[in-house]
Amino acid sequence: MTEAYIYDAARTPRGKGRADGSLHEVTSLALSARLLTAVKERNGLSGHVIEDVIWGNVTQVGEQGGCLARSAVLASDLDERIPGLSINRFCASGMEAVNLAANQIKGGAGQAYIAGGVEMMGRVAMGSDGAAIAVDPSLAMKTYFVPQGISADIIATEYGFTREMADALAVESQRRAAEAWAENRFAKSIVPVRDQNGIVILDHDEYMRPGTTVEDLAKLKASFKDMGEVMPGFDKVAMLKYPHLDHIEHIHHAGNSSGIVDGAAAVLIGTKEFGQAHGLKPRARIRATAKIGTDPTIMLTGPVPVTEKILRDSGMSIGDIDLFEVNEAFAAVVLRFMQAFDVSPDKVNVNGGAMALGHPLGATGAIIIGTLLDELERRDLSTGLATLCIASGMGAATIIERV
Repeated sequence: MTEAYIYDAARTPRGKGRADGSLHEVTSLALSARLLTAVKERNGLSGHVIEDVIWGNVTQVGEQGGCLARSAVLASDLDERIPGLSINRFCASGMEAVNLAANQIKGGAGQAYIAGGVEMMGRVAMGSDGAAIAVDPSLAMKTYFVPQGISADIIATEYGFTREMADALAVESQRRAAEAWAENRFAKSIVPVRDQNGIVILDHDEYMRPGTTVEDLAKLKASFKDMGEVMPGFDKVAMLKYPHLDHIEHIHHAGNSSGIVDGAAAVLIGTKEFGQAHGLKPRARIRATAKIGTDPTIMLTGPVPVTEKILRDSGMSIGDIDLFEVNEAFAAVVLRFMQAFDVSPDKVNVNGGAMALGHPLGATGAIIIGTLLDELERRDLSTGLATLCIASGMGAATIIERV
């Protein structure tokens, strides 16, 4: 089987996903197109050398609707003969784009792809697409649907994670992210966002709150307590599914959950022959990919079974992995991953994660693959695993190995 290699990984800085965020004036189309153009320029690409652009985004309405991938190709400096495919696997959309591209290459369908994703959460509100899993009573009742924040609190209750543990992890994420930026660890991947006059709009992740302390977070009210206990009473729905729980411990809030941000990320993937033809050196090979469905009520436990699956399928063990990127959708997700595999915190999200830097839904999967690769190179390590929990109960994972 043909190997799929990563030649480049690029991302925009993440802007606050609200009206006063630095990227608020930029459309999803414009941000995607600028990043695609940057990948072309960074790698000296010309003509119809890319088989396809696979682009993830979650809320596919308004400016993020239609086939945004094809629109982004046409708005960029890429050749118009390159098609585009928009995909949606909720929070893993950017990762799934990369995995799809890699597996197309491994199957012989083309020499090179650009894969990644975008989400402008300050412009296209999460949930504004009216997804059936949340709004169709026939499905919601069948799946015992609860909002993701309640799901995170169920994980905390089920596996014994306290508010103090979650807050400590969030503070550490802030510390690591600030340290990473201070040491320019993201420099290789960051593509500053400029306006039409070439003036830089944003060149750093602006969601960070590096001075955050555990004492600061202790003052925050649990975000999902009222919707769980009062109206519409999602705790009771959850306990119908899990009758062994006599209550839900609400520990999550804005400080120990992922931030709402804007951003995009792209990965250039190709065969060995593609790299040789264009004078590009492969940085890593995509060794394995996996996806899985999980319990849709607790919803966010996917990183554990999908990691078990990808290790089993690839004949590897957890000890073969040097570094992990586990998306910090909520603190309990990462705490559960480390608990399940007895993984040292020193190997997980070493440059901080979405609690500090934000989670632009459709882009995050591609972002964490790039972050993982950069850090493997910086530390001169070999193998990394990236994984995400996914809305409605799924998990996705990618293993990369430096070459």
